[in-house]
Amino acid sequence: MEWSLESVREMVAGGMQSIRECEICAFAIAMCVLLLFMWYCYRVGREHGSSPLRGRYLTGPSRIGGVVGGFMSSDCRGRGKGKHGSMLEEQNGFAFCQSSECFRCTSAGESLNQRLYHSLQDYAKRYTWSGMGRVHKGVRDQGRYLNSRPTIQRPEVFFLPDLPSAPFFSREVQRHDVELLEQSFPALLAEFESIYHQPPARSGSSLPPGWKANNTPRGQWWTYYLVNQGTPLVLNVRRCPRAWRVLGQLRTFIANNVFGNACFSVLTPGALITEHYGPTNVRLRCHLGLRVPPSCELVVGGEPQCWSEGSCLLFDDSFLHRAFHEGGAEDGPRVVFMVDLWHPNVAAAERQALDYIFTPGRLEEKEGK
Repeated sequence: MEWSLESVREMVAGGMQSIRECEICAFAIAMCVLLLFMWYCYRVGREHGSSPLRGRYLTGPSRIGGVVGGFMSSDCRGRGKGKHGSMLEEQNGFAFCQSSECFRCTSAGESLNQRLYHSLQDYAKRYTWSGMGRVHKGVRDQGRYLNSRPTIQRPEVFFLPDLPSAPFFSREVQRHDVELLEQSFPALLAEFESIYHQPPARSGSSLPPGWKANNTPRGQWWTYYLVNQGTPLVLNVRRCPRAWRVLGQLRTFIANNVFGNACFSVLTPGALITEHYGPTNVRLRCHLGLRVPPSCELVVGGEPQCWSEGSCLLFDDSFLHRAFHEGGAEDGPRVVFMVDLWHPNVAAAERQALDYIFTPGRLEEKEGK
């Protein structure tokens, strides 16, 4: 090849032309990527806006449907109406209530496992599979986990594998929420007194408005739910604005799925709550003692503990547990404020997925499709 000024000029010109063509190509690719990204953002935003994820947690003085700031479900008001509206209000909180709207009392077994898996797939399509290893493993093998658990711990609905388990947990695992509840002890006790000493709701009933009598072999066990299986009870909440405000300040309260509850719980002298299991191991149940007479005890996984006024007790209610009050009539009732908190080892991504899967009404909707 002979080198000359002309040949060098031609090579430089050809190189410049190639660079210009590459710039145009790169610009076109960049524009395509940008358009795809904008389309993706539009789709995700649209799906999120219509997502059945309910109960977005609000704090402060916001009011939704007449309820002071909290995690009001988007369809809570709808559930308060219609053919099941009165049932929700009356059937507010016993594990074996036989209500058609009670998640734990409806069909389980293989049908539930299939609905769980379909809900998890829906979640992954809308959001991501990232961080879903344990949840996927738990949903896929749920039947085997529930049937093979030792009798001391056997959640009735959902078991998340590889979670550290113990009957009782140290207050340090949820220190912020425990301290907040204990600081709120005087306000919660005063609010309990105000709702407990109301006149009966109707003639022939011994219970004040909002209270529910649960089945026990002896004695009386009464509950006053603010949140029952992820659904706020509007009338009860209106009567307890300070307790509702406390719930709104908790960081780990399970506000958005069927495993979340908050209530005042009363055991009269001589009462016994028989041994039973909770629905899942993804939560810790927290009891703040409001009134604790002698001879009251909680036994979880064979380990006995006593409540203390103004102090919180954290336990995993997926373990076999029972409670009793063996005091006399002069001792008065045992009273606790009960809230369900996330297990500290359930990651944020897993909590979001479980909120989606176990949104109140979601699995029933799946069954009807």
